Amino acid sequence: MPDAVRVTVWNEYRHELDNPVVAAVYPEGIHAAIAAFLREQPEITVRVATLDEPEHGLTEEVLDETDVLIWWGHRAHEDVDDAIAARVAARVHAGMGFIALHSAHYAKPFKRLMGTTCSLCWRDDGEKERLWTVRPAHPIAAGLPLHFELEKEEMYGEPFGIPEPDELIFISWFAGGEVFRSGATWQRSHGRVFYFRPGHETFPTYFDANVQRVILNAVRWARPTVNLPDGAPRADPLEP
Repeated sequence: MPDAVRVTVWNEYRHELDNPVVAAVYPEGIHAAIAAFLREQPEITVRVATLDEPEHGLTEEVLDETDVLIWWGHRAHEDVDDAIAARVAARVHAGMGFIALHSAHYAKPFKRLMGTTCSLCWRDDGEKERLWTVRPAHPIAAGLPLHFELEKEEMYGEPFGIPEPDELIFISWFAGGEVFRSGATWQRSHGRVFYFRPGHETFPTYFDANVQRVILNAVRWARPTVNLPDGAPRADPLEP
């Protein structure tokens, strides 16, 4: 069996504490719901971290022990310390995998890695979302149907202010008529990045079997192959 994939699931953990609707869906937090299904896999070890912990739970030691970081954020992006965001991005450049979920399109580490606005339009009406698998041979799409549906989700619409994806895996269609690039990957230096759109806090999206399959596949895909921190050392010649 290959070495375990060490996953850290990060969540603001604000909505669940002060919004009874969200608390009813995710009584232990969105991070706990995601961690629970990942822990069912014997090759994955999981820890969780939240915004209001010291250093947002993302100390140097935690990141040194993280192969893949999953990030859920929504209303408190600006509460994330710039130095912590830079620390996360540096670890991705060194090889750590990064999975941005739903409103993490506006998370500081994701925007830093993308270098673009990451803006979009939205509508929170709880409408049907149909996700189309447009790259079925990709490892993140393994075991998924050519399309699947979420009966209630928040709408995200184009234009989506991201750089051109290296690979586009899922496209969403919404009952209101919009479409959206809802599953995309990028290589950033030595690390892999995956953005996955579904996951509004008032809907039980992370209990959906297909959504769980996507995240599980993404963890396996994003695991690092190297750890090469950035630096510019002087190199001695190999030949005399």
